[in-house]
Amino acid sequence: MTRAGFVAIIGAPNAGKSTLVNRLVGSKVSIVTRKVQTTRFPVRGVAMEGETQMVLVDTPGIFTPRRRLDRAMVRAAWNGAEDADAIVHLIDTEAHDHVAQTRARGADRLAVKDSEQIAEGLKAAGKRAILVLNKIDLVRKEQLLSLTEQLFDGELYSDVFLISASGGGGVADLKRTLAARMPEGPWFYPEDQSADIPVRLLAAEITREKLYLRVHEELPYSAAVETTKFEERADGSARIEQTIYVERDGQRGILLGKDGATLKWIGKTAREELCVLLDRPVHLFLHVKVKSGWAEDRGLYGDVGLDFDV
Repeated sequence: MTRAGFVAIIGAPNAGKSTLVNRLVGSKVSIVTRKVQTTRFPVRGVAMEGETQMVLVDTPGIFTPRRRLDRAMVRAAWNGAEDADAIVHLIDTEAHDHVAQTRARGADRLAVKDSEQIAEGLKAAGKRAILVLNKIDLVRKEQLLSLTEQLFDGELYSDVFLISASGGGGVADLKRTLAARMPEGPWFYPEDQSADIPVRLLAAEITREKLYLRVHEELPYSAAVETTKFEERADGSARIEQTIYVERDGQRGILLGKDGATLKWIGKTAREELCVLLDRPVHLFLHVKVKSGWAEDRGLYGDVGLDFDV
């Protein structure tokens, strides 16, 4: 008998949700960078465990929203958990340890505050979740027991797992537990499909990841990438055109770099990864456009499945 269901993975920004989804699926379906709040919309990865198919919803980090885009991202995250067959509340253990040891940075304190708000939100919604402590390889063993006892709430959480999403430790046990929670039924996707994301959107996400990796200090959350043309060519290759939107002229200069070197690096690394993901030659053309207030463009929200009117 086959099983199939949905797993929502929620947590504070930078808890490692995308890394965990990629690890469970066994391939890259969601972009991973050092920046928090990278995932802007729910990405569905498809993981198999024996005869069980799990559709993993990698949600945007849940945090205190300030802008319209922030509010839309947080709404998408909670919506992802609403009808899931299992919910994983992922915790950045390193951030909690830093706070407990009174050597926290501002980002650590925000991560702890956001995690507490998520727990309160789950309780208010009457939801039960699986508590997963991530990044345990970055915390001393003697601290893990104390943190586990501090964070585990038997009324809210059914189980607790200690994992390293980046290294893989503990993930196999978590995967087996999630599979056991899925209801009986036919699979939603073919066995060899690893993600449910339109190829145009996947291509834009790959380029956005490379952008953040290269200019993560100079250009934080002021850029968006849109695939404006995706053409299948007769020789089997793909021709992709993308527009990168920034808010100010100065940001355009940062993105281009001296003699266009920064944009060339972004395009080269994005193209190389797209060739592997799409299993074909890719011709990628990037354009940079200044669009003040792009985060208030209703069309961009609809393209990635976010609610503009939140």
